[in-house]
Amino acid sequence: MKRIALFGASGQTGQKFLTLALAKGYHVQALARDAAKIPQRSPQLTIVPGDVLDLNAVENTIRDTDLVVSLFGQVKGSPPDVQTRGTANIVKAMQHYGLRRIISLSGGGLPYAEDHPKLADKLIRGIMRLAVPQVLHDAQGHADVLRASGLDWQVVRGPRLTNEPARGQYRVGWVGVNASTSIGRADLANFILQQVESREFVHKMPFVSY
Repeated sequence: MKRIALFGASGQTGQKFLTLALAKGYHVQALARDAAKIPQRSPQLTIVPGDVLDLNAVENTIRDTDLVVSLFGQVKGSPPDVQTRGTANIVKAMQHYGLRRIISLSGGGLPYAEDHPKLADKLIRGIMRLAVPQVLHDAQGHADVLRASGLDWQVVRGPRLTNEPARGQYRVGWVGVNASTSIGRADLANFILQQVESREFVHKMPFVSY
């Protein structure tokens, strides 16, 4: 089984992903500023103390793994460019250790060439530009870092996230194409886990929704 370096394990989607990954038999090395926020305990889980903005901590997380799953992003009190800077550290560490594959998480506000946003999508992006411009700028910055990395990257995007139980069914498309306005974190985590063994969306930004 592949060994996964996980960033953002203490977040709501990260927690769903970690539980699924451990149940599937993967070994996970998870970076955490506060280990108490990761309640899972397993012989397959190694918690690495530190912050994604600390290159040494990032390197310690990535060492002896096969691929990266990056689910961290803006939270209250974060620097406005935390995802961009953290992703740059991850890319640098991956290049140092010779890893190729990274799966990252973002939102539908991050544009992609295959998108055909409808009026509602454009309104949502417009509101985000006014209300939380740093989130959009940071999402774009992290995507730019990945595109320039030369790695086998993939950005999974989602709309409004909910905590409803997993449905086991969802759509994979693009913003405005075969898409809706919400996705449960449990189903989103399931899709991300499937990407660990798939190369279907390498160098792409699929949009996952109900």
